[in-house]
Amino acid sequence: MSKWCYNYDSGEYEDIDKGGYSWTRGEYVDNWDDSEYRREREEEEEEERRRREDEEDD
Repeated sequence: MSKWCYNYDSGEYEDIDKGGYSWTRGEYVDNWDDSEYRREREEEEEEERRRREDEEDD
């Protein structure tokens, strides 16, 4: 699933997937804001860490 991310090269928000493919442009882009994907990954990692801690406490 893609997200609306800012492409610094075009100066516009575009529909960009996790791998950097811009569905708006139909090509891979290099210079874009991937903070939404990073934040999502960090939240998933934190949930996994908490789950493991809970399992260890049982």
